[in-house]
Amino acid sequence: MRLSQLFARTLREDPAEAEAPSHKLLLRAAFVRKLMAGVYTTMPLGLRTIRKIEAIVREEMDTAGAQELRMPIAIPAEPWQQTGRWDAYGDELFRLRDRHGRDMLLGPTLEEVVTPLVATEFPSYKDLPVNVYQIEWKYRDELRPRFGLLRGREFYMKDAYSFDRDAAGMAESYQVMYDAYLRVFDRCGLDCVIVEADPGTIGGGINHEFMALADVGEDLFVRCENGDYSADTEAATPKIPEAPASGEAAPLTEVETPGAATIDLVATALNVSASQTLKTMLFKSGGETVVVLVPGDREVNERKLSRLYFPAPIERFEEADFTAGGYAKGYVGPQGLPEAITVLADHSVRVGTDWVTGANRTDAHVTGANVDRDFRVDRYEDLVEIREGDRCPIDGGELHIGRSIVVGHIFQLGTKYSEPLASTFLDEDGTAKHYEMGCYGIGLTRIMAAAVEQRHDEHGIVWPKAIAPFQVAVVMANQDIPEVTSHAERIYAELIAQGVEAVLDDRDERAGAKFADADLIGYPVQVTVGKRGIEAGTVDLKLRATGERTTAPLGGAAEAVRALLASAP
Repeated sequence: MRLSQLFARTLREDPAEAEAPSHKLLLRAAFVRKLMAGVYTTMPLGLRTIRKIEAIVREEMDTAGAQELRMPIAIPAEPWQQTGRWDAYGDELFRLRDRHGRDMLLGPTLEEVVTPLVATEFPSYKDLPVNVYQIEWKYRDELRPRFGLLRGREFYMKDAYSFDRDAAGMAESYQVMYDAYLRVFDRCGLDCVIVEADPGTIGGGINHEFMALADVGEDLFVRCENGDYSADTEAATPKIPEAPASGEAAPLTEVETPGAATIDLVATALNVSASQTLKTMLFKSGGETVVVLVPGDREVNERKLSRLYFPAPIERFEEADFTAGGYAKGYVGPQGLPEAITVLADHSVRVGTDWVTGANRTDAHVTGANVDRDFRVDRYEDLVEIREGDRCPIDGGELHIGRSIVVGHIFQLGTKYSEPLASTFLDEDGTAKHYEMGCYGIGLTRIMAAAVEQRHDEHGIVWPKAIAPFQVAVVMANQDIPEVTSHAERIYAELIAQGVEAVLDDRDERAGAKFADADLIGYPVQVTVGKRGIEAGTVDLKLRATGERTTAPLGGAAEAVRALLASAP
């Protein structure tokens, strides 16, 4: 590729709207161009990198035994309504109607399409197991698209789906894909951690996220200081604190707390720590009122709570809900709640005593509130958000929070989709059974952005060799000198003939601008042909990953470039 002909123009300054390094650099280096919030045109350089990632993913999926197909983007609403995800996804779905008024959506994931398809094509146990995948654009109407390709409304994704006779078979299929994912991310040059995760709206039981470490990442995870536990913060479970030594419980006493409608104000007014207060949170789900109890210094993890009520949405009480129910906002306590109301509590509430909580009337609280004696709890669940310094549920070690970008997520779904979609196969004994499913997603556009987040410097991108758009840049430093031009053309032609992906910077630009663009775009190896080198009979070589500079004989430049490229990460 001659850069004088490349459809790309690099930018000298960071675009004003770009925040993350990958967002800035992919725009500046002409890999992508913004069309609207969360939607980007992939330019020729970007498409070359995406195609390389795609090839790696495809090779590993094929090696793992998955078969490629292609499913539609525009899909009917009916199967999504059957599984409950039409409502559960809420505003994240791109919804549309055809000319006949039928509800449709742009697919964010394809469980509702692939499950009936497999049931039609593979209706017998003899056909199983099977794993199919596609690489296709997906759509989610993100509330706040940001960071370029890291949180977009359109994204390029590989999604695979396995179907087995039983849970044991599903677990085997899952492990095969787990191992394939490790190979994919290793080949793409990403530094990843694998964590237990929140299944979100996909659902299912066991699931793992593959997280590329990144300072700008919005996806948080925790790791135990002892290395034996890691999890997404949405799924992480802290160690349940031990109960204090038993003693005589304090009496339930009502106290006036005028204007103290927040935890901080109550703690100050009564001279207690926030951890001694009991937060009583009110939610609604499917017409039911749900009360959630957590210590006052903790926050409710609403994702964990939502999983308990899926597919029905869970929503916090609003002002009108407090008024309609006769609740004193800011002063609600769990004492005397009607039996029709479900009371959930975090495990930490079970071991607490003498809580300070609302008195169920404005400007009043109670002290000495104790579980069972003064209020009931219908069920204990893990309901708090994890925080730095919480204790590991395995060994009690300290948990530390890190930032990352989720580039892959795999799920053991069980019969979550095959049951509501009535998708069955005939087993060996002639009975109809639901498929045991797994699903497996990889974000290809996210891999490109994550690689830039992990591999860049003040000059630009430092691509891993495997996914760089081109491997070598041949730079004409003095284009007005015929000997420079002829030798650069020769070296470029020799590299191409030897199968090296090379570009020739033959643009009518200053040498400094060419060097800056070579660093910005991030070619793994740069070879410079200039006046001084011609006079000395050498070319200059640079390894982008380290900045190391060497020279090579002019006549053996192509061989030297190939040797240097072989050493590039």
